[in-house]
Amino acid sequence: MKIEIFNIQGEKTGKSVDLPDEVFGIEPNEHAVWLAVKAYLANQRQGTHKSKERSELSGSTRKLHRQKGTGGARKGDIKSPLLRGGARVFGPKPRDYRQKLNKKVNRLARRSALSSKASNGQIIVLEDFSFDAPRTKSYLDILKKLKLDGQKTLFVTGDYEKNVYLSCRNIPKAAVTRAQDLNTYEILHANTIILSEGSVGKIAEPLL
Repeated sequence: MKIEIFNIQGEKTGKSVDLPDEVFGIEPNEHAVWLAVKAYLANQRQGTHKSKERSELSGSTRKLHRQKGTGGARKGDIKSPLLRGGARVFGPKPRDYRQKLNKKVNRLARRSALSSKASNGQIIVLEDFSFDAPRTKSYLDILKKLKLDGQKTLFVTGDYEKNVYLSCRNIPKAAVTRAQDLNTYEILHANTIILSEGSVGKIAEPLL
């Protein structure tokens, strides 16, 4: 699949790049994509939630009143889950939410997501560029010239571009990532994927 290359002025350069059909032109596997997104979101969870049990609360263990004859419910000590300020029954405990995903499934999911974006015309290839200093307005100008301002965009760079990243991070719907850090969730979350010319090979190489 050949796709034209644009410059930062939003103009066609007359050059094109070949997107490998093995990565950008397959039949998407929806189940693999679902597994990858589910695992990614689960892996973002800290799992540090915790509520106190009876043994962890401070308070007397004296029985509040006799078992029978009061007309009220029977209850034990002040830490009973029945009482306000008491313990919580079966409360959350710290746990690891991480899910393992096989490498082949992970690669298939990324290929499927990229193929879906390519078939819908939601991939743009941009000529390699860099900023001398971080400047949000410079990155916004590029998005406006590509007619992508206000949209969810993901810019994929070949290498870590610090100034580009710093220029982008204050823009609400824009994100920047390296080719080797690209994941299925980020691909699907963006409306348009902007690939730098140098990132195409680095995206395709581990997925072939």
